[in-house]
Amino acid sequence: MIMAERVACVAVVVMMLATTHLEIAAAAPVTAPAFLWAPENYGSDEAKEVVHYQTISPASLAKSVLDEGGWSNLVCSREGSHKNVDIAVVFLGSKLQSSDISKDKQVDPSLADTLKLSFTGSEFSMAFPYVAMADVDRLESSLLSGFAENCDSDFQGNHITYTDTCTARGEDLKKHQSMDSIHDLVVSRMGSNPSGKTDLIVFCSGGFKDLDNAKPEGELLSELVSVLKKSGAKYTVLYASQPYDLLENVSNLPLARYLAEKTNTSTKPGLGECDGECLVKSSLLEGVFVGLVLLVILISGLCCMMGIDTPSRFETSQD
Repeated sequence: MIMAERVACVAVVVMMLATTHLEIAAAAPVTAPAFLWAPENYGSDEAKEVVHYQTISPASLAKSVLDEGGWSNLVCSREGSHKNVDIAVVFLGSKLQSSDISKDKQVDPSLADTLKLSFTGSEFSMAFPYVAMADVDRLESSLLSGFAENCDSDFQGNHITYTDTCTARGEDLKKHQSMDSIHDLVVSRMGSNPSGKTDLIVFCSGGFKDLDNAKPEGELLSELVSVLKKSGAKYTVLYASQPYDLLENVSNLPLARYLAEKTNTSTKPGLGECDGECLVKSSLLEGVFVGLVLLVILISGLCCMMGIDTPSRFETSQD
């Protein structure tokens, strides 16, 4: 009887620990990074390598891009807005995860190099390392819905074109089937509509359907940036990723410091330092471990007390 009670107590402890582990794993969201940059600063003078460490949703990302990124003057047809950027590009990937930013060995090295150079070499750059992804909606739908919601009804009249891999449907939708089509659009808009609205190009994952060989994301992004540079257009790019694989652990390495260190290969200061956010997270994690240990000790003590078997009555003394 005593052995059975002890086995039951041990089973309860193991079950509680397993449940706690599953809850912690389930609480960690599937996250991917997003980057916003422009070679020429069209927004705040302080928007240089700005990093937002909060975990946000795609809808919050769209709102931040409009408000803090200055896209409200580009994609929203509001009164008083003027065209200071010719082309705005939303580049949607499917490979990059938040944990990949701090890795030395990248799945797509050309993509990491392009993002690194664009982020650090532009006058206007913002980063969102942790964008929580959901398996329900596609990323292009979430971002465009966020733009439309925050622009109210002003978003409907803008020039929006898509690559033919996007899921957006409509009879009047313009879809690009090659990089030459994007180049022709940029040249035609700059020549015939210099003071009109900013054109928004949604570049979906995979590029184009008619590609003979599937190109890596880094090569497609680099080619797109090269086309925009050669055209002489003023442009801004928002890169966002919706990875197919689930992300279990989030990297704690500050993104801005990592990108800054990667630009200087001779020295890498700060890798052993822990900033304010690192200290808060480490303290919380330490508190969780201490609480689990105390909980296990308490349950083990209760189980041991329950296992003590004392007689219900005692024999009378012979004296």
